[in-house]
Amino acid sequence: METTRQRIADALREEPRTASDLAEALSLPTPVVYEHLEHVSRSVREGNDGSEGDADEEFLVAPPTCRECGFDGFDDPVNEPSRCPECKSERIEEPAFVIR
Repeated sequence: METTRQRIADALREEPRTASDLAEALSLPTPVVYEHLEHVSRSVREGNDGSEGDADEEFLVAPPTCRECGFDGFDDPVNEPSRCPECKSERIEEPAFVIR
């Protein structure tokens, strides 16, 4: 039986997904998915250093983007910001994640 993090990683190997997509597919709250994504991203990076994980994989993030002004320079791309620091809009497109 796979762990939640393994199921998330497997889903991200198939296609890019947002935390909301993963939450719906795995029947988890979105904030919990973000917690797991932090660990999945570290596991993939650690694998590139020769420890556990596949050295040929990368955890990639399409950062959150403000739908009003286009700002995408958020400090933590593995997080869902509540509003844009530039224009203060709350219309933020979720980050998308993929493992390639």
